[in-house]
Amino acid sequence: MLSKQVLKSASSIGAMIREAQFAQSKPDFISKLSIGLKESNETLYWLELLVESNYIEKNDFDLLYEENTSILKMLVSSINTLKSK
Repeated sequence: MLSKQVLKSASSIGAMIREAQFAQSKPDFISKLSIGLKESNETLYWLELLVESNYIEKNDFDLLYEENTSILKMLVSSINTLKSK
C-alpha cells in the first residue's frame, strides 16, 4: 500500500536524524544525514503517487509536500555545511 510506504520512508527520516545525534565520527554523522535525505526524497515520491492516484486530497498533499521539502532543504544545507568544514 502506498500509504504504508509513506509512513516507512517518512519515519526513517526522523530515525536517521536521531541516529546522527550519536554518530561515532563526522563522516558517520554525514552518512546518517545523507540517508535521511534519501528517505526524504523517497517520501516526496510516494506523496506524489498518493495525490496522483487520488488517495489524498490536493490540499493535504500540498501541506505534506511543503513540510517534507523544508526538511529536505535543511538536510541538504546541513550536509553541505559539514562537508565544507
